Amino acid sequence: MSVPDALPTVETPWPVAILAGKLRDYIDRLGTVWVEGEITQWGASGGNVYGKLKDLGAEATISFTIWSSTRAKIPADLKQGDRVVALIKPNYWFKGGTLTMQVFDMRHVGLGDLLERLERLRTQLREEGLFDPARKKRLPFLPHCIGLVTGKDSDAEKDVLRNAQLRWPAVRFRVRHAAVQGERSAGDVTAGIRELDADPEVDVIIVARGGGDFQNLLPFSDEALLRAAAACSTPLVSAIGHENDRPLLDDVADLRASTPTDAAKRVVPDVAEELQRVQQASTRMGARVTALLAHEIDRLAQLRSRPVLASHGWIVETRADELTRYVARGVELTHRCVERAETATRELAVRLRALSPQSTLDRGYAIVQGAQGIVRAPADAPAGSTLVLALAEGSLGALSTGEHDESSSTAEHMPSQSPATP
Repeated sequence: MSVPDALPTVETPWPVAILAGKLRDYIDRLGTVWVEGEITQWGASGGNVYGKLKDLGAEATISFTIWSSTRAKIPADLKQGDRVVALIKPNYWFKGGTLTMQVFDMRHVGLGDLLERLERLRTQLREEGLFDPARKKRLPFLPHCIGLVTGKDSDAEKDVLRNAQLRWPAVRFRVRHAAVQGERSAGDVTAGIRELDADPEVDVIIVARGGGDFQNLLPFSDEALLRAAAACSTPLVSAIGHENDRPLLDDVADLRASTPTDAAKRVVPDVAEELQRVQQASTRMGARVTALLAHEIDRLAQLRSRPVLASHGWIVETRADELTRYVARGVELTHRCVERAETATRELAVRLRALSPQSTLDRGYAIVQGAQGIVRAPADAPAGSTLVLALAEGSLGALSTGEHDESSSTAEHMPSQSPATP
């Protein structure tokens, strides 16, 4: 087909074949070129390799193809994440209208930027102690409620729920769906961890994903996600399910499970196994108690067979006389104490009666009481005062005649001396 010299216009456009031919011819003239980048995708099919090469600094990516004939000439240990230089040639497919890069040679140039960044982060977190086994929390023996962060309707979610319920049917789950790959995944998983950690009913948290390639697992090595996992007060289990390229979450988590199924088995105990263990423990305790009782019965039999215990009457007989003496001595001491107390009581009664006003009245004295109380002086009972005389038996009323001359009163009341009769 001849190519027109004039540039295309709206009236004279080029056919697609002409444009495709021009592109192919121009790209063919570019020849081969050495480029440097990082392998972010590597997949083999039918002996050929299809992958992607990325420049992280400029966020630029190209697809490449390594035919089987070329693959035999390049290093066999090339893999995802390697930093390489490649001899490539642009190849424009005329019929499909696609541009691919055919690789003619590829060589290692060291770790890629992703791996270097991950290694620096790994070193930093290790120095901060986030990988220290001493800070890892123990999982509860039987969690009543399990928090699960995983993709919606994913195989990982189904595996965890099915295997956990098979092992312990009464277990409950609080599922928080999140994107587990792509740009949103790190933020979604971080938010899910924090939400479940704030729930007081959640006893343990599982972050589950069903494996994936190196690039798809990068969100689980995000620094913000890792620090959220380290700050989590609830025990955290990482179940990313990838053995070759372990994300850093496996090192920060309190427990790493190889797969989501393994996480369910390690978090939830098997009810059948636990019942069997209880039965075995009960059998061992019964046997131990039986052996202990048999041993103690033998010891008692041996003690009872000794002569000192074969006839126990001597214990009472040897102590009977001593007990009789103690009883007699006790009775004697009791009687003596009672007699002494009675004597002391009588003496106190005599002294009390001697000091009593009634004793004075019994000897013929009287107590004179006036309006102001007991009369102690003539001035307390002037003439005309009403008085009360307290006698040994009863009392009398009296009227004061004033102060009386004691000498005349004594002479008047002296008994007369009768002459002695012959």
